[in-house]
Amino acid sequence: MSETVSPEIAPSPEMTALDLQGWTCPAPLRDRDNIVMGHGGGGRLTAELVEHLFVPAFGAAGPDGPGDSAVLDVGGARLAFTTDSYVVQPLFFPGGSIGELAVNGTVNDLAMSGAVPLYLSCGFILEEGLALRTLQAIAAAMGVAASAAGVRLVTGDTKVVDTGNGDGLFVNTAGIGLVPAGLQLGAEHARPGDAVLVSGPIGLHGIAIMSVREGLEFGTVVESDTAALGGLVAAMLAAVPGAVHALRDPTRGGVAASLNELAAEGGFGVELVERDVPVPEAVAAGCGMLGLDPLYIANEGRLVAMVDSAAADQLLEVMQGRPEGRGACRIGTVVNAHPGVLVVRTGIGGTRIVDLPLGEQLPRIC
Repeated sequence: MSETVSPEIAPSPEMTALDLQGWTCPAPLRDRDNIVMGHGGGGRLTAELVEHLFVPAFGAAGPDGPGDSAVLDVGGARLAFTTDSYVVQPLFFPGGSIGELAVNGTVNDLAMSGAVPLYLSCGFILEEGLALRTLQAIAAAMGVAASAAGVRLVTGDTKVVDTGNGDGLFVNTAGIGLVPAGLQLGAEHARPGDAVLVSGPIGLHGIAIMSVREGLEFGTVVESDTAALGGLVAAMLAAVPGAVHALRDPTRGGVAASLNELAAEGGFGVELVERDVPVPEAVAAGCGMLGLDPLYIANEGRLVAMVDSAAADQLLEVMQGRPEGRGACRIGTVVNAHPGVLVVRTGIGGTRIVDLPLGEQLPRIC
């Protein structure tokens, strides 16, 4: 078979082999010797780093497998334990700052295991030259967010690095929560026929960050959705005991990454209805301008849930009655077909596979 080249992309006669040597692939190659940005994106590169480097070094996480937090039996109690680091740029953005993000993100990781979040630690890595008023504002925001989430910041650490080596400020947090006796959540508890719910419009956090970075304007201010979800999860679990089977907060990699991970862990397929996925106009516009898919955009105040289909309407009513879940809706179904694969049914009757992203569409988002 002969091969033709479109005249729009055909190389000019002046283009030599030497010219081509400078070309680079926009997606990082997976067989390489050094860390690339995609390794921190929560997608396939991150999963491979964990599976092939960290697990052999540290050992398996435990019988429950991967998740937002580890659930540990300690002295007769079931404790959820999680840790996270925050490197977002800029430090302040519409709707929040790295301070709220650090508290809410850690609280949400605990909540996704069904835990009642209790205590947080906080570690600061500060760059020499950072304005004290900046650090004060971030610390104050963390205190307010912790109080609103019902948790206490009880221990921490501070380190300072040379100018040029810290990008202003990095934050590490760890959290501990208490899991109610008998509660079991995870992909292994979801089953075909379950409804897939989302707690509100998606993509707001990622587009809010990009609007500041790139100077994008949408006729309105796009604000991050950062929020603590512990209260929402507690209300869902109390409303219909046993009906909630699995929870995830779709941060890095967005809704697509979370549902792909659950499908792979549970050995089932997931089907979404594209027109049912709540994408705000500003997010759709931003994604259109940047060539991004809203399903991959990070969220910091949303959850996806796999629940008993018979209880879906009741759970949606409970979610919609709370500020964190006011825009909750059903977006899909857990299915027997295509295990481990997320499929989206489009508005024109077709289907498309939405794979786990290789890296991250928007780096340094949290």
